Amino acid sequence: MNAAPRDAVLALNAGSSSLKFGVYERQGPALWTGLFEGLEPGGEPSWHLAGEDARRLVQAPGQDGFAAALDALLALLAARGRRLAAVAHRVVHGGSRCVAPCVLDAELLAYLHTLEPLAPLHQPHNLAGVAAIHRALPALPQVACFDTAFHATMPEVERRLPLPRDFESRGLRRYGFHGLSYESVSGTLAGVSARAGGRLLMAHLGNGASLCGAVGGRSVASSMGLSALDGLMMGTRSGALDPGVLLHLWRDGWTLEQVERLLYKQSGLLGVSGLSADMRTLRASAEPAAAEAIALFTHRLLREAGAIVAVLGGLDVLAFTGGIGEHDARLREDVAAALGFTGLVLDAAANRAAPPDRPVPLHAAGSAVEVWVVPTDEGRVAADAAFRHLDGG
Repeated sequence: MNAAPRDAVLALNAGSSSLKFGVYERQGPALWTGLFEGLEPGGEPSWHLAGEDARRLVQAPGQDGFAAALDALLALLAARGRRLAAVAHRVVHGGSRCVAPCVLDAELLAYLHTLEPLAPLHQPHNLAGVAAIHRALPALPQVACFDTAFHATMPEVERRLPLPRDFESRGLRRYGFHGLSYESVSGTLAGVSARAGGRLLMAHLGNGASLCGAVGGRSVASSMGLSALDGLMMGTRSGALDPGVLLHLWRDGWTLEQVERLLYKQSGLLGVSGLSADMRTLRASAEPAAAEAIALFTHRLLREAGAIVAVLGGLDVLAFTGGIGEHDARLREDVAAALGFTGLVLDAAANRAAPPDRPVPLHAAGSAVEVWVVPTDEGRVAADAAFRHLDGG
């Protein structure tokens, strides 16, 4: 007799033309992770599981890419004896109302759509993924897990913007982002470092980049603010910018749409280098502009790190995560050297040899500050939230 299918949660991170996914049971790492790409109209859809070659995604006549991706995922689950119990979505912005994972319904979705201008690269696509699941499986529970929620513990002085008081009642305040990643990293560190509950600085560095300062595993400071534009220089986003630049562009006749495109899609590593938003490409380039972009990225990272260390009142643990943070040993070395005033001493050999698939300490013996590289698993955090819902928690 065949065993009954075991329940699993599907964790989704939907983009404009891609769909990252992970399939999780109640315990342990993901059963499978993967990526669908080319899902935009007219695209060339394909998908792959981690560690496997890409394969073409078959679409029925008139079927959109996201619906075809969902069909492929459900077929995979059935073939491997897993029954889908819920879907957990990464949703970038939860605004002031959503400070914990929430079960999605029509009223909540309407509110989340109003936040799209604050995260235009992510929020509309996150919510389109919710709609695609609802069309295919309307009775299936869907849980939204918010990147802003981890930062709900930030003190009032960290959340407030220096604007007239009534602006905060309109939702204009600092929120912070990359919260699922920071929850994953801080939780992992709690299991491997006795100092993780102290003054912790986490650096999520990828195409999107931010810093989070935490004490006792709770966020007290973030480099990101109202939107995912603030703080660090990123792959294509500017990071913190003198608002006088925007006033100057508007006086010169730039439209809102042109400015938004500049800040979100044409700046950062791509804009400064004129070559690429990918740190790996810039590292391999001999062009002076590539080196200048890397130097500015590193400098802006150090400025923000110093500010958060000051807010924390010192530093006990520094953790790197994200695509750049987990793989770019040179950047970790440069940041560690500049933070040497905290008593941090890097083990250069450990840093160069660090594998990207497990948490690894990088600090030298006698370092006053621990340094770790910690792979993030946002999908596990989201799946855990969905299982709690299923259990009535």
